Amino acid sequence: MLNVESVKEKLKEVIYPGFTKSIVDFGFVKDIEAAKDAVYVEIEITSSAPEVEAQLRDDITKKLELLGAKRIDIVVKKPKMPRETSSHGKNIAPQIKNFVMVSSGKGGVGKSTTTVNLAIATAMQGKKVGLLDADIYGPNIPRMMGIVGKRPEVVGNKVKPIEAYGIEVMSMGSLMEEGQSLIWRGAMIMKAIQQFLQDIMWSDLDVLFIDMPPGTGDAQLTLAQSVPVTSGISVTTPQKVSLDDTARSLDMFKKLHIPIAGIVENMSGFICPGDGKEYDIFGKGTSAALAKAYDTVVLGEIPIEPAIREGGDEGKPIVYHQPSSETAKRYMKAAEQLWNQIEKINEEGGVSNEAIQPTTPPGVSACSTGGCH
Repeated sequence: MLNVESVKEKLKEVIYPGFTKSIVDFGFVKDIEAAKDAVYVEIEITSSAPEVEAQLRDDITKKLELLGAKRIDIVVKKPKMPRETSSHGKNIAPQIKNFVMVSSGKGGVGKSTTTVNLAIATAMQGKKVGLLDADIYGPNIPRMMGIVGKRPEVVGNKVKPIEAYGIEVMSMGSLMEEGQSLIWRGAMIMKAIQQFLQDIMWSDLDVLFIDMPPGTGDAQLTLAQSVPVTSGISVTTPQKVSLDDTARSLDMFKKLHIPIAGIVENMSGFICPGDGKEYDIFGKGTSAALAKAYDTVVLGEIPIEPAIREGGDEGKPIVYHQPSSETAKRYMKAAEQLWNQIEKINEEGGVSNEAIQPTTPPGVSACSTGGCH
């Protein structure tokens, strides 16, 4: 029987491309009207990819024809999407609309864990997402994404990224033997990052998350000069020693003319697996003052939770495998707030990076710092 309820039940069979949930489960169906043999369906999706819309239209039509619908009107609405780039500078990967640099002033603060979960959370909210592991010396993304041992496919002189959890992934760790060390100078790192952007067959992505090496050096400068970075995220822990380094990371964004999307305060509080309560054992909320000083926001306070470590070790990110956990909810909220920041940055025109040049200390030649090619 053709009515609103039967149509809605049928739409539960329409799976959103790249995922296992239906458009009804995602909440993308906004309106349904049914009368005799005619049906009107209005959906709102967040992906800008035309192939996603085309597939959904086709799938919806086929499902509703099975109910006996002769006339099917499908309206697909999309929120205002960002401009193709947020800068007027060089872009060696123009098919990617937004680039998000995830950085940290020091190592060991959970930068890669944050990048993985933010990327997956963004994809779970309907965006087309890529993840580039640019932490050349410590490529942890393959283990965290459950793709250790997988090798990317080579097509001609290009490399296809590996797909996992609904996103495209590329890492130096997927191109070298496990446990092998890289002893490279700055110029080699800079060339590798350029190739990761240019020679990888990235799709038309809404956003590419880039997990940077800790610190402020050649990798960050190369990325800023190669593509118009939409925004930067700094990951920190609540301790003063970490916040000091985070200030340097935020200062780097300012000097590279990269808009700051916000700070993620990791290891913020501890959620006890026994009683589920949150305890303030290492500090919490200390990054708020730093965010205010740099005119940005705290995207999220991510607690210490045993499931995060377990998920990272086993290649089962918490935001995907335990979506009802408090940590997963905070990552989802942070991803939503990040996208709002990206849209705001693009609406305001972004920041040009045309004038970015390497900064060399007085009395030191560019060649001695790895700046010569």
